[in-house]
Amino acid sequence: MILNRQPVGLFDSGIGGLTAAYAIIRELPNEQIFYFGDTAHLPYGPQSAEAVRAYSADIVRFLLDQGCKAIVVACNTATAAALNSLRERWPEIPFIGMEPAVKPGARATRTGKVGVLATAGTFKSQRYASLMHRFAKEVELLENPCAGLVERIECGQLNGPDTEAFLRNILEPMLYAGVDTFVLGCTHYPFVQPLIEKIVGPNASVINPAPAVARQLRRILEGQNLLSPELPGPHRFFVSGEKGNFEALASELLGFGVSVEAGVTF
Repeated sequence: MILNRQPVGLFDSGIGGLTAAYAIIRELPNEQIFYFGDTAHLPYGPQSAEAVRAYSADIVRFLLDQGCKAIVVACNTATAAALNSLRERWPEIPFIGMEPAVKPGARATRTGKVGVLATAGTFKSQRYASLMHRFAKEVELLENPCAGLVERIECGQLNGPDTEAFLRNILEPMLYAGVDTFVLGCTHYPFVQPLIEKIVGPNASVINPAPAVARQLRRILEGQNLLSPELPGPHRFFVSGEKGNFEALASELLGFGVSVEAGVTF
């Protein structure tokens, strides 16, 4: 296979990374996507960094065995725990990670207060600490790990009164504290972005980093002459556990029918 016609690999603990896949397909419509959702180990947020690094290495090895030319770590928790070790292990492979958009959030706020919605694993990481040190010295960050939100999204509970009440309990205290900019620091959370925007209102901004990741992927592929001239084949989707709501949610988000290969083991 000609190298530039090989697929781009993405992985996440579940369906969350599909928000990055959506942005990449829009930005780079000629790129074939191989997506892996590690639903057997969902969610990553509460787990140890060592466990997430081990899962990530297994998934990357699988994606590289499928011929992927670049890997997007489409999970903030996995980026925080594993991105550096993955780059060290496979220095010849371009890796792109996901990080909470603390820098654009700090630039966008008018009140000087930014709400960061991420997982416990991301908040505890050195990568997040570095973001705060570099970009958030002049602003106040109000953080919430949104415990249970990933599982709620995986079950397809993207709207409705229960999910709205769940999110109001997280967002309204931030609004009362003066937050005017909200950063989605987990790839699952854009699935409920419309509901978040309804709650925070038109005077607050909500930042989804997925489009920026797609643009970074473009820059890297262009720089290494790896852009595909045409779509070489259908996108493929794998999960390590059961399909659950994956096919239905993926099809709705991406705008085409998605078929999932389930129960993938290494």
